[in-house]
Amino acid sequence: MSKKSLVIEELFQICKRKGDMSFDNSIVKEICLKHNFKNPFDLTKIDCTKGLPDMLKDEDYFIIHLGEGNHRFVKGINIGFHNFEKIPENNIYEWKYRKSILNEYDTSESNILAVVSNQRIIHDYLYEDIVASPKVYFPHRTKTNMDYYIGSIRINAEKVQMEIDLTMEYFSNVTIFEAKNGIPLDFAVYQLFNPNYYYNRIKRKGELNIREISCCYILREKRNNISMIRIYLYKFEDPNQMKSIKLINCAQYNLKQR
Repeated sequence: MSKKSLVIEELFQICKRKGDMSFDNSIVKEICLKHNFKNPFDLTKIDCTKGLPDMLKDEDYFIIHLGEGNHRFVKGINIGFHNFEKIPENNIYEWKYRKSILNEYDTSESNILAVVSNQRIIHDYLYEDIVASPKVYFPHRTKTNMDYYIGSIRINAEKVQMEIDLTMEYFSNVTIFEAKNGIPLDFAVYQLFNPNYYYNRIKRKGELNIREISCCYILREKRNNISMIRIYLYKFEDPNQMKSIKLINCAQYNLKQR
């Protein structure tokens, strides 16, 4: 078992014994020190169920962020994580392109987003128009207060920090992006839910004239010198309910050099 899993499982047992599933960074640092886990700030970041310790899987718990160094174990892995849908055969495309010197030079999330933007893949996918000119807003961090539901569980959180990989706006329609290397089976819903909640709060308060908000998850994997890009577009039917995530559509682009 990894040191990270050992720390999480001990935190989980401590919370169960005290009858309170909330915990903060002070106890995280204490248990990390005990197990010689050197990155306490990474401990509660679990992007897919593969990263969940067996104890949490067995008891159906995952971790959420409550802001300002506070966290909580919450029941309902099927709400906290969402399986990537199978892409229909008729939504798989070959995309011929001329590779530039920086294309795929590294495997960072920003590089994935740069490639799908520079090669006009995202324009084809979102707008069905490779010459569309959406406004592009680069990665940034922000904070917001949140009052929402995970199934029947109400969550109140203050100053929750989130990092948004990329945002596009086209005719007042806002799309939030998350990008990852590899093809995991699922993803942590909070990665899309939190920024969606943030922009929806702005819309609800009338601070910006936003028409629609959607969330785009992009995956990349290289196979036999072909980059495979998978794109999934989601929306939240209820912006205050994590389990309301719904697929709009999905597609795969196989990049082949000319």
